[in-house]
Amino acid sequence: MIIYPTIELMNGHCVSLVRGRIDEPQIWHVDPIEKAMEFAAAGAEWVHITDFDAIGGTEGNRDLVDEIIKRAGTPIQLGGGFRSMHAIEDGVERGAGRIVLGTVALAQPDLVKHAAKLFPDQIVLAIDVYKGRVMSHGWRQTSAFTPEEFLKTFEDDPLAAIIVTDIDADLDEADDALALTTRLAGLAKAPVISSGLVRSLDDISRLKFVPRVSGAIVGRAIFNRSVDVGEALALALEPTGAVAEFI
Repeated sequence: MIIYPTIELMNGHCVSLVRGRIDEPQIWHVDPIEKAMEFAAAGAEWVHITDFDAIGGTEGNRDLVDEIIKRAGTPIQLGGGFRSMHAIEDGVERGAGRIVLGTVALAQPDLVKHAAKLFPDQIVLAIDVYKGRVMSHGWRQTSAFTPEEFLKTFEDDPLAAIIVTDIDADLDEADDALALTTRLAGLAKAPVISSGLVRSLDDISRLKFVPRVSGAIVGRAIFNRSVDVGEALALALEPTGAVAEFI
């Protein structure tokens, strides 16, 4: 299992969104470049970056993201604002190891399919789910798609991975937080990366036993020190051992 330490950027700062509110970010007073290098030094195979300014249509973090890509010392999985083939190609040319596509997949599914064929194993589909529907534009707009319907649209495309964000669980810390991720992981052909479910090392332990969940995005829990990144990476690498069948 791969842990993706995550840096969310807004106005050049590392931030976390409390209950998804983009207008009230929690700002972490750390250097984003140094933080990415710290994650790599701890042994991270990937660092995930979400550029909230790019989601909003501005390029204020572009130079910063480029510097992180150059200096992090580990591949970068980059999401935020990729809504055209030109933008996707530009992200790859800038050195991002993977490009994450979410909103554009709802509006232009053929674009995502083409990008996946053009850049095999570099395109990641993001599925954000709230109350049984796929969300877009940073959780602000509700689509008509169920996650299962949306997933089926891309079942034959060579995606590197699929990020599943259970917004209900992220907001409400529901007891059945694993249900959506478990269900979609069972349907997906590409590896599934969980997002929004890790608040402690115990959450990582639980995720390791969900079949076909290949990784977990962990951001706020690292920044608020609920999770030590080194311990998380070590735990993710531990073998799970045999799993008893349910009768």
